[in-house]
Amino acid sequence: MDETTFWACVKHGAVPDRGTPKLFSHAFPADLVQLLISKVGLGEAEVAVMSKEDAVARMQKYWAEGV
Repeated sequence: MDETTFWACVKHGAVPDRGTPKLFSHAFPADLVQLLISKVGLGEAEVAVMSKEDAVARMQKYWAEGV
């Protein structure tokens, strides 16, 4: 940590970047990914390119219609 970052933390409470993972706005829960792959039968590559909204809609369709 450099001196500027240190004093910004001390004086203003600005927490320095410590390399913590950042969540992406388009990320969705791992259990949803697992359900799409194991229950719905989608491939990992197909799930990887889906938007969160598409993934949720696809899971809802599976639960409602069984397909």
